[in-house]
Amino acid sequence: MSSTMGNTNRREFIKVAAVGVAAAAVGRQTTAEAAGTPVDRSRSDDAVRRATARSASGLVDLVNPLQGTDSSSLFSRGNTLPLVALPFGMAHWSLQTEGSSAPWFFRPADRRIEGIRSTHQLSPWIADYGSATFLPVMGDPSPDPSARASSYRPEEMQITPDHLHLDLLRYGCAIDLVPTERCALMRFTFAASGAAALMIDLRGSDAELHAETSSGVVTARTSENQGGVPKGFATYYAVKVDRALSSFEVRKQDDLRTGILRFEAVGGKPVDVRIGTSFISFDQAYRNLTRELADKPFAVVRDSAREAWNKQLGRIIVEGGTEDQRRTFYSSLYRVSLFPRMWHEEDGKGNLVHYSPYSGSVEPGVMYADHGYWDVYRAWYPLMSILDPARLGEILQAWVNASKEGGWMPQFPCPGYRACMTGSLIDSVFGDAAAKQIAGFDLEGAYQALRKHATSPGDPDRGYGRRGVEEYLRRGYISTDNVEQSAVETLDSAYGDFCIAQVARAAGHPEDAAMFERRSLNWKNVFDPGTRFMRGKKAGGQWLEPFNPHVWGTPYVEGSAWQHRFSAPHDIPGLIQAMGGEAAFTSALEEMLNQSPRFEVGIYGREIHEMSEMAAVKFGQYAHSNQPVHHVLYLFAEAGRPDLTQYWARRVMDELYTPDQFPGDEDTGSMSAWYVLSALGFYPVCPGKPSYTLGSPLFDHATLVLQNGRRTVVEARHCGPKNVYVKNLLVNGAPHREHSIAHGLIANGTHLSFDMTDNH
Repeated sequence: MSSTMGNTNRREFIKVAAVGVAAAAVGRQTTAEAAGTPVDRSRSDDAVRRATARSASGLVDLVNPLQGTDSSSLFSRGNTLPLVALPFGMAHWSLQTEGSSAPWFFRPADRRIEGIRSTHQLSPWIADYGSATFLPVMGDPSPDPSARASSYRPEEMQITPDHLHLDLLRYGCAIDLVPTERCALMRFTFAASGAAALMIDLRGSDAELHAETSSGVVTARTSENQGGVPKGFATYYAVKVDRALSSFEVRKQDDLRTGILRFEAVGGKPVDVRIGTSFISFDQAYRNLTRELADKPFAVVRDSAREAWNKQLGRIIVEGGTEDQRRTFYSSLYRVSLFPRMWHEEDGKGNLVHYSPYSGSVEPGVMYADHGYWDVYRAWYPLMSILDPARLGEILQAWVNASKEGGWMPQFPCPGYRACMTGSLIDSVFGDAAAKQIAGFDLEGAYQALRKHATSPGDPDRGYGRRGVEEYLRRGYISTDNVEQSAVETLDSAYGDFCIAQVARAAGHPEDAAMFERRSLNWKNVFDPGTRFMRGKKAGGQWLEPFNPHVWGTPYVEGSAWQHRFSAPHDIPGLIQAMGGEAAFTSALEEMLNQSPRFEVGIYGREIHEMSEMAAVKFGQYAHSNQPVHHVLYLFAEAGRPDLTQYWARRVMDELYTPDQFPGDEDTGSMSAWYVLSALGFYPVCPGKPSYTLGSPLFDHATLVLQNGRRTVVEARHCGPKNVYVKNLLVNGAPHREHSIAHGLIANGTHLSFDMTDNH
């Protein structure tokens, strides 16, 4: 089965939603008014808002949670999970079809299910933590997950972000699930009456389950993790069944603990199971359950979840395009809205608190987790600066809190310090926010924490600090003698320095800002004028030989010299000059895209999935399946050839993204954010600069509903499959001849009118 299966029953929903989206056209009136252009006053603002709300009411039905799930360790089409959750919810819920300890525990081709899983996995490459799996059964089957698994029909399953429904054929039981931020309401409807049970699996030899007879609640605790947590970490569950339990027992099998909650089922009468989760305590799990679910009817909880998703997806209303393009767009916007997960909870006094994966204590304030900055800094954070600056400020404060609780900014919070990938790309996250004047976080605290890892050694093997920072400070580059991925570490450090400069300036440290900006030119120390590639350099100043731009790995990461050739986004004019001017620069970009997708495995010793994904498509060395090249197509416009940006960006959107798959690992919103921004017609070449490079909008109209009450409209007249080129652009009715547009215009309400053509 491909990931297209399971969508059969959703087609009618999609058609209804697509019709509703057309009503958003009236929203263009208030957008134009906010931008200062003439508008038609024949409709009141209230009428426009009502029409926009109607257009957003069915957006959740356009989402395909199965997008990207048909993947493996050898070839990624997303490496995603089908997640049912609220936007940025602490608890995610998925299907488990293959082994509770397997990184790829869901496969859409499987036709048996082991249970519904509470999961915190951001990627199969990182593995899960604090998970629990739930399965209703009839009779007394083996607690072994594979032995008790039940057939189901994936093509009949109904799954949207707000609701999961499937039938367990072995047990004659229908499962429904709806989420809240930290909890879920499961409903089991057995066809026949008789002895039934709910099985709850926890991993870990120290996992525990208890029946609280006084309250009728079963509590569970697991410390399952693969790192990134301090001593004492645990995930807590509180489970309340609206049936009297006839018995409760715990069975042990290796490192699996299975709680069996037995009760009598009545045929056709639903059994509601309310599940609360917490990272703080059993009491907090029950408090979350009471606060978010209480005794609310199933329909009320589902309506609330649906409303939350339609509101989130309704931040952008698109019109035109094909049904598949709209489904791809809203499926991508759904992925953008899942991570990072909120980690904070509300205590008994109504205060926000969190268990700190950095200090190991319960701390005040907000916290988020599970975001790889290496993946998401390029597009996800810039997109959030437009769509949800308030939440972005809260997320940034969480990272500041992490630095205060653990002493350092995290490199890859999952959920705490985790050593993964290169650089300290959290620099970009704060640099972009500072340049765009995002509020809601401690700017000075952020600056001091960023300055620390850029000027003093940390412990990169434990997930904080820059690798090779001592040598970088001494030589202006990191040598191949000391660091395997030295060229990329140097490039990331130079770009990070540029971003820290923006934070320093915003925080009132102009001398530091100037110092970091000087350091940001260190990219030139690994640029070889002879080959015009970024290269590894030895401690003595010699280039690493021999040089083959098609060899992956040392001194690069998940790529070769080709994928890292343009990795100086903060100094594109300097890079253009170093490569011989705009014509030579454009020629290098075209060579990258038009040659064969040749690769040599290098230090990897085998063909890794990123190599396979690059080779599978006809885009040369442009490996869109991984993030380092995501800004590259927009460099054509920076070099005076916007037509080539428009041509290639549209090709990637049309050929590499579908409602069912991504070009490679989706990585907590990174691949999706690229698509969303590119479909709107602009993309941030350099996060840390408050502007976007213009591209080729995909839809006839897109309305961005901004938090300040205004709207930004992107209108693409004569848009179509062949009309990918921009003949001219009006911004608020005036000709716009620049290749970029300021963040302030987009974020404060404006009207962009592209005139599209098939002739460049």
